Amino acid sequence: MKKGEASRAAELRGSLVDSLYGAGWGAVKTLPEPAARALGRTVADAAWRRRGKGVRRLEANLARVVPDADEAALRELSRAGMRSYLRYWMESFRLPAWSKDRVRGGFAPSNVHYLTGGLAAGKGVVLALPHMANWDLAGAWVTTKLETPFTTVAERLKPETLYDRFVAYREGLGMEVLPHSGGSAFGTLARRLRDGGLVCLVADRDLSSSGVEVDFFGARTRMPAGPALLAQHTGALLLPVTLWYDRSPVLQGTVHPPVTVPEDGTRAQRTAVMTQSLADTFAAGIAAHPQDWHMLQRLWLDDLEPRPAAAGADEGTGTA
Repeated sequence: MKKGEASRAAELRGSLVDSLYGAGWGAVKTLPEPAARALGRTVADAAWRRRGKGVRRLEANLARVVPDADEAALRELSRAGMRSYLRYWMESFRLPAWSKDRVRGGFAPSNVHYLTGGLAAGKGVVLALPHMANWDLAGAWVTTKLETPFTTVAERLKPETLYDRFVAYREGLGMEVLPHSGGSAFGTLARRLRDGGLVCLVADRDLSSSGVEVDFFGARTRMPAGPALLAQHTGALLLPVTLWYDRSPVLQGTVHPPVTVPEDGTRAQRTAVMTQSLADTFAAGIAAHPQDWHMLQRLWLDDLEPRPAAAGADEGTGTA
């Protein structure tokens, strides 16, 4: 395929993806909740049976989380994982239409005193989460139940119209959204924290070449340095959060104790220690609820080593 033809094909695919997401937001939010849940399970099971790249990558990642699982158990776990992933999408499509009371009752976190106490201290709080369950619903709960606005960072998506759609969606939930690319994001986040504000970051997958290497389920990966650096630069409290679903319609979660800034060492050494502490907390939460970890992309360094183009293209389906 010639370069111009490839570009036009990519634009067409991007336009189709954007249209599909738009249709989801437009149609799914009008469904009764039981119908939306049933639709999500149906779509999840169909995707799971097809065993596309995303499902295969999810299984490979889950095999590291649950190393003793045999093939049959891993397949069932990936099926539950896809159902959890589609529950996230069905809820997200419908979230803008939820009443404030529905949002307030849709999340039941424990240990919220770490968050409210940190905000009351006036030094700012950084919440760091893995890609678990529904972080958008947790964010909407913060802006609605706690009446606390916050700032977050979104990965730039292709096409740009899809990125704009996600930004508008999250801003409609009361979030300030900054693009991940560009050096101004860190400075803006630091200013919000110095003003006593709240920053929420999904932080289990590094999107740059500057991530911190950590041990994660017995192998090496990179996680973003941002949460630890922001805490050091501003004096803000750094709180890990993990989320999961149970059999109820209510999202579950917990706010974990603060990650402390080491007294000794260089900035890089302190950042490494703090990021490893985040990774350990994330790992404990993921191990307890592996089906709710929506990691359909390559993560570990030995999965990212150079390989032939055909194999290296297996990146799966990402989340915004």
